[in-house]
Amino acid sequence: MTPAETSAATAPTRIVLVTGPSGSGRATAIHFLEDLGFEAIDNLPLSLLGAVTGATRRPLALGLDVRNRDFSVHALLAAVAELSDNPQLAVDLVYLDCAEEVLARRYSETRRRHPLAPETPPLDGIRAECALLGPVRTQADILIDTTTLTPHDLRAALQRWFGHSGDKAMSVLLQSFSYKRGLPHDLDMVLDCRFLRNPHWDAGLRPRDGRDPQVAAFVEADPAFAPFHDRVADLLESLLPAYRAEGKTHFGIGLGCTGGQHRSVVMVETLAKTLAERGWPVSKRHREVERRGQPAADAGAAEWRPEA
Repeated sequence: MTPAETSAATAPTRIVLVTGPSGSGRATAIHFLEDLGFEAIDNLPLSLLGAVTGATRRPLALGLDVRNRDFSVHALLAAVAELSDNPQLAVDLVYLDCAEEVLARRYSETRRRHPLAPETPPLDGIRAECALLGPVRTQADILIDTTTLTPHDLRAALQRWFGHSGDKAMSVLLQSFSYKRGLPHDLDMVLDCRFLRNPHWDAGLRPRDGRDPQVAAFVEADPAFAPFHDRVADLLESLLPAYRAEGKTHFGIGLGCTGGQHRSVVMVETLAKTLAERGWPVSKRHREVERRGQPAADAGAAEWRPEA
């Protein structure tokens, strides 16, 4: 065997357990993980968890649902603890969270009954299920809030967490955002760009975004821009190798400004180029710019459906 084959043969088997309230996107997440190369099984009874995880060397993505006849929070947490103690397994418990009102809307759109409240309004079942799963949420390794996520956003989040499980390199995500809409999910570091010159006050630049050369030139002309960029790049150059040595496969950095259109976008673009030149696998996302490209502000929400 080659050294690479020997390393692969001795590496722990990746196990991803996905749970969360009905309608939060568990089945969708399982399908996406299957696309990432995981052997995927949804609605797995807890009684079969040990047999399934011990029968393969392939990475596994397993969906766990409160509707299974043998489901209990105690049994699930005990099973996760037992699997995590096995040095041959690398286990992540993923909890998909979602606001009650959004779950209720999703059930209203599909006119389906909630599995825990088939004879009463879905909100009763939603609240009962969220209360039941509270201890699981608390102990989850990864928490993904799907309240405002489209399926595309969820796929991107799972890609960041699990898309590089077999790669020794650590990927870096740079994301611009607007503070008005809150912090993005799954970030490890957040930096504020609101002290830089704002193109919003230039009528000719206002409708453009930070990818436009004229907007970029305007922001970069601020005397504070170059020192800020250089210090951030040097900070990351010292931190990223340490995080990689700790076993992280993804590092997310958010750069925010007031509208998420100009200053933070310029900073993401320039910093991404710098880190790429230094050898880091870098991806970019401009949250507010991407949202403006959607046909409607809430277009993605209706694509979610409660899981069967």
